Amino acid sequence: MKPPAFLPSWRTHAARLLRRGGLALAVASLLAGCSSSDPAPAGPGASPATAYVAVARGKVDIEGGLLSLAMPREGTLATVAVHEGDQVKQGQLLAALDTEPATLAVQAAQAQLEQAQAQLKLLGIKQAAAKQRAERLAAAAAAGAGDGQSADDARETAAQIGAEQQAARAALGMAGQKLDEARYELKQRSLRAPFDADVVRVSAQPGASVSPASGPLFVLLPRKPRIVRAELNDSFAAAVRPGMPAEVVAEGGAQARWQAHVLRIGQVYGPATLENDPQIRANARTVECVLAFDQPDAEPVRNLRIGQRVTVRFGAASAPKD
Repeated sequence: MKPPAFLPSWRTHAARLLRRGGLALAVASLLAGCSSSDPAPAGPGASPATAYVAVARGKVDIEGGLLSLAMPREGTLATVAVHEGDQVKQGQLLAALDTEPATLAVQAAQAQLEQAQAQLKLLGIKQAAAKQRAERLAAAAAAGAGDGQSADDARETAAQIGAEQQAARAALGMAGQKLDEARYELKQRSLRAPFDADVVRVSAQPGASVSPASGPLFVLLPRKPRIVRAELNDSFAAAVRPGMPAEVVAEGGAQARWQAHVLRIGQVYGPATLENDPQIRANARTVECVLAFDQPDAEPVRNLRIGQRVTVRFGAASAPKD
């Protein structure tokens, strides 16, 4: 007996339904796996999932940034006392100009001061003698043994010497000020480290002519605790607050991470400078968020380089990893 004419088409239709049903089941299974809110059971060594209220790009920095130093006076460099990579202490000499002109000015001011002191001392001696003579002549005139004109002349001479003394005191004060100024100018011929720091860059050598307009001769990295300056997107600014814990993760493939906390959040919006995409960088508005490391004296933190890019995750903390 021949099979019905509709049998082949029926089998074909059934096969299509089965294929479509299997595909639908597979898609449904994938969607359920992606959208399920129940976490997968954690194994013995697994760590619980961590939620962050915000994520931002940042960079390692220090308070105040790097310090660029220029020579405060123009002249010829006589000494460059440090090299790149050196560690310097506060007050340590970095460079010095030729000090001979300034030294001669100090010596001249010192001589003027000594001259003014001698003049004032001489006038003091004259003043004492003039007062004594005026008193004697006045007594003689009162006793009838002398004339009153001589007594008046003696008093006038004593008054003139007193005025000369006042002028000499003023000259002495001016000479002292000139000496202080000359000594100050001598100090300005030397450039010293304002605090403990590492020498990052040296752009000077002995014999070069320099001036304050020549630009910085030294770039110093102060020995201060490292901080992180993060660019917080304006949509996350309200979710972050001072004191909130955060996790700092190194970029560039390194998995190092450190624990930190928020110090302060800026009050001014600005462009995103750390974003790689130029279109996002031009349109995004960010707020600067400054963070301090929980262990600033730890060696891994002290070894962080200024300007190093990091990712900051706000709102949750995990075990520190050096």
